[in-house]
Amino acid sequence: MTHSPSVPQTWDHEADVVVVGFGAAGMAAAVTAHELGAKVLILEKAPEGQEGGNTRVAGQGYLNTSSVESAIAYLTALNGPFTVPEAMVRVWAEEMCQNNDWLRGLGGDPQEHQHPPVGIEFPDLPGADCVHKFHDGPTYGYSYTWKLFERLVKERPIGILYETPAKQLIQNDITKEILGVRTAQGLRIKARKAVVLTCGGFENNQEMIRNYLPGVPYCYTSGSPYNEGDGITMAMSVGADLWHMNNYAGPSMALKVPEVRTSFSMQALHYSKQPPGGAIVVGPDGKRFTDEKYKTRHGKVPVNGRWLPLATPCPMFLIFDHTHFAAGPLYDGHPSHGWTQIVERYEWSADNSAELTKGWIKTAPTLGALAEAIGLSPATLDATVARWNQSCQMGRDTEFNRTLMLNPIVEGPFYAVELSPSMLNTQGGPRRNERAQIVRPDGTPIPRLYSSGELASPALRMSDLCPSVPHRA
Repeated sequence: MTHSPSVPQTWDHEADVVVVGFGAAGMAAAVTAHELGAKVLILEKAPEGQEGGNTRVAGQGYLNTSSVESAIAYLTALNGPFTVPEAMVRVWAEEMCQNNDWLRGLGGDPQEHQHPPVGIEFPDLPGADCVHKFHDGPTYGYSYTWKLFERLVKERPIGILYETPAKQLIQNDITKEILGVRTAQGLRIKARKAVVLTCGGFENNQEMIRNYLPGVPYCYTSGSPYNEGDGITMAMSVGADLWHMNNYAGPSMALKVPEVRTSFSMQALHYSKQPPGGAIVVGPDGKRFTDEKYKTRHGKVPVNGRWLPLATPCPMFLIFDHTHFAAGPLYDGHPSHGWTQIVERYEWSADNSAELTKGWIKTAPTLGALAEAIGLSPATLDATVARWNQSCQMGRDTEFNRTLMLNPIVEGPFYAVELSPSMLNTQGGPRRNERAQIVRPDGTPIPRLYSSGELASPALRMSDLCPSVPHRA
């Protein structure tokens, strides 16, 4: 090999394939490489017991398609005007059709996921009927599919280094080949054949969020707190192009507090819950801005014939009365999805009193006093609530056509929870081709560097930022 002064003379660990990140994509890359005869080493940023990335907490469904051509039509429709190379769309469709058979071959038990219509968010788009959502295990939610993925790795002689975040790619200055990885601790990991980046997006990097995501000055994840854009910065440092940096699985509205790393989904915003008492969300002008109970499609809502991100004017406040406060916990801790529910396992008090004491919930005897406490105009908030209460009396939301929980806000004291934009994950990162090779701006691959998963995903939700809303006659 041509000499390069940047190449270490000695290495702390060696493998044929080094996989950076231990989630579903890391599992698939590691197991596949092992089955093909490679020695594999996984570098995982999280401590043991918190690995798994967003896969561990994302509802445990995965997709399988029944027709290549229909899958191509569906992904193309999802992309809308944000086109993706045809070769990428086709390879995605072809490989998606093999997911169930691949997992069965490894000992999995795919089961139809009972989430109508077959778990697909845009069932009206062309080709949607070929996409089916499956999971492994008897129960939706609590990491059953992830446990299968984890077992598939651990029953093989695949090395895993926990609490070992990759920090830098080691590149030959002359040939530009990727030769290995340097970790945050300074370990030099040699990759004799390839490095595969599967370390997720940048949903916990506020600087990247401000730079790349439209319409959100800040945003907090409901997924893994360890995804901080490491793969993006490493790939950029060796010449990678970027794509899809403005797309993400969000936003929703949620509570984020400093004491907990990830966000809390509020019961009042959950589309299927209708407790007594009234609750609305207002922006910094003290006015409502959306149907608070609308079930977004990973943060997307219909706007002028397109699905666009939900508007989240910050700061936002959930406003509710004592009837609603006293009806039960504002947060549902059942471990169905989300890092706070499944990993952090924060125990929210049954009567909301602990969170009120902590200051997560603000209260005041009147709406005017509550407005002053949270920095809003008392007159505007009074008028907003009066307009809402009038809509409730008529049985029709005259502003945003909300149909769920049309309950007036009448019984004091009154309460507020500041909400933040929230998401599961981002979709952007280093551009890759149909062979999963990370490429430069001119489209040429960086030798021996690959990626998979949410790190610049070319798959579903990659460009569902603007699929067309189907026309209704």
